Amino acid sequence: MTEIPVEADWDNAPGVLEGARELELTPAMCNLPYWFEHVAGSMLRRLSDGTVTAAGPTQAVLRPGPMREALIDEFTFRTLAEDKATRALSFLVFHAPDRDCLEFYATQLVDEARHARAFRDHLLLVGVPDEEISAAVARTAASSGAAVLDPLEEFGLGVLRDRQDFYGGVLVLTVLVEGILAPAAELSERKWKVLDPSAALVERGANMDEIRHLAVGSAVVRQYLTQHPQARAGLVELVREGRRLWEELPMQEVLYRRESLFQEGLAEHGHLLGDYEIWPGRRLVDSGIEERMEAAERWSRETQDARLKYMLLDEAL
Repeated sequence: MTEIPVEADWDNAPGVLEGARELELTPAMCNLPYWFEHVAGSMLRRLSDGTVTAAGPTQAVLRPGPMREALIDEFTFRTLAEDKATRALSFLVFHAPDRDCLEFYATQLVDEARHARAFRDHLLLVGVPDEEISAAVARTAASSGAAVLDPLEEFGLGVLRDRQDFYGGVLVLTVLVEGILAPAAELSERKWKVLDPSAALVERGANMDEIRHLAVGSAVVRQYLTQHPQARAGLVELVREGRRLWEELPMQEVLYRRESLFQEGLAEHGHLLGDYEIWPGRRLVDSGIEERMEAAERWSRETQDARLKYMLLDEAL
């Protein structure tokens, strides 16, 4: 039996924070044969055959209340974000400069579409009727989606669709999108682990994919700049432009509202958590809104900085 790569192993894959900063992968290593064997054939098969399972949602998210609202708010936002990522990736596939990149980004496109379905399907699992999910996603699209995701999408499409800049597009996805959102997903996985283990499993699966996406995207840019150092200044400016945009977006307001709902839910359902720790030495039930947001922001910054250094883009720090 072929050995399972650590990043595709449910039992041994690192968390987002470790994997996204340290793992080294290339498009040639993560091509179509890799995806069919280790993602579809191993990682996803273990989900479908029941080898990897999690307990179902607790009453904290099954009953009406702020905890349930926090889950619905987050998973509709993630559904929308993954949908947008799927569509944007079609341009990376189209403009891929070689076979390895074409195959890898084709698999990433499928991964993001899978994630969108997984987040949506989980809402069905917690009892949200299908027609209500569509309405909830539409509300998210009109609120936090319009405020945060639409400007990010337009920025990315400006690079991918309008400029037809493959390497700039890879950089935007790696640093501005996944480099920022993946650490927040790590926080989410930890938050739901006891209150809704099945939601944490959805996050875990998506996070395992995102580690691979971040590592390969970083390798693509690093190899490009090694061969074309004259392109560094343009990519540095692209990072700075993207970070300026991000600072103008009301993502902190979106997260604060979500964490406020979660905090209300903790007051009601904290007894379910016992001594469970969101990170070593800190019980989830004792954590606060700003504390969790600050942790996610710090993780995001550290992850971005590590990836930028690896991509030879230290000047953008």
